[in-house]
Amino acid sequence: MPRELTATRRSTPGDDRGTATVELAIALPAVVAVLGAVLAVGVAAAAHLSCADGARAAAREAALGSADAEVVAVAQHVAGPGTTVAINRDAVWVRVEVRRSAVAWFDGAGGPFTATGAATARVEP
Repeated sequence: MPRELTATRRSTPGDDRGTATVELAIALPAVVAVLGAVLAVGVAAAAHLSCADGARAAAREAALGSADAEVVAVAQHVAGPGTTVAINRDAVWVRVEVRRSAVAWFDGAGGPFTATGAATARVEP
């Protein structure tokens, strides 16, 4: 007669206690790191868009014949505080470049990333 095989160890409901906590403790730092990276990319993208908008508005202001101080004021108003503005003019074109820190909270006040936006406009007659 064949003998039935019986398990020598029977599982009890308490054997798996704590595994969810251990899995969460292992996975949570990775989830937080990914979330931080996603937030940093989002902030950097927003900074880039504001620099592009500031450069576009400033280039339009410069094309209308405004003084450099007014052009810088427009760029800083649109792109936000802490921006640096470079204006290059010639007889036909004006180019404005706006730069600022993209992720200031990441590495001190200056931030490791710089967002840049540039725009060129034809000088109005």
